[in-house]
Amino acid sequence: MTTGAHHQRWPATVAVLIALACQFLVPDQVSIGPTWVLPALQLTLLLPLVATNPVRLARDHPVLRVLAVVSAGAVLLANAATLIHLVVLLLAGSTISSQRLLVTGLVLVTTNVIATSVVLWELDRGGPFARDPSHHRVPGAPDLLFPQAGLPEATDRPWIPTYLDYLFVGFTMSTAFSPTDTLPLTHRAKVVYMLGASVAITTFVIVAARAANIL
Repeated sequence: MTTGAHHQRWPATVAVLIALACQFLVPDQVSIGPTWVLPALQLTLLLPLVATNPVRLARDHPVLRVLAVVSAGAVLLANAATLIHLVVLLLAGSTISSQRLLVTGLVLVTTNVIATSVVLWELDRGGPFARDPSHHRVPGAPDLLFPQAGLPEATDRPWIPTYLDYLFVGFTMSTAFSPTDTLPLTHRAKVVYMLGASVAITTFVIVAARAANIL
């Protein structure tokens, strides 16, 4: 782990902005309402967090904590809702070109990876502030079991996961459809895993198969 990397907020902020930008690539036929509505709502939730902690995690407040969790959850749920809407359209016999389906599938998978990683980053042990021993918030029970936490060389100084670690979890969850090296320990983490894996496998099986004229 890079020294002080767990203090940084900007990687998660950049990831969320990428997820929001991807929403504008979703075809109007698949989008739930105007394409700008969901990104605008999510950006409104994100702005206070960026304004108070633009680069590093320095200022903590219960309101900011709620906004962080709501913002992350909104991206995850909005992506799942878009997938459900797409499945309904396909079952209803709507004609969507293979190119648009492939673009939509890529957006859904990319957003799913980012959304699940940010949600886990915000939830694990009470969030990044709680995981950081330099802050005074009391950490909760671990939601995820990272393999690095049990390594012998990690005993001298506690290992603290950075956002990149959670991004890797989101990526493997969305490609392997299951835990790989990092196990969910709590019910809320398992729900996030199940939701993320369900979105990913549905996207690959239904969208990709339909786009290739298999279904």
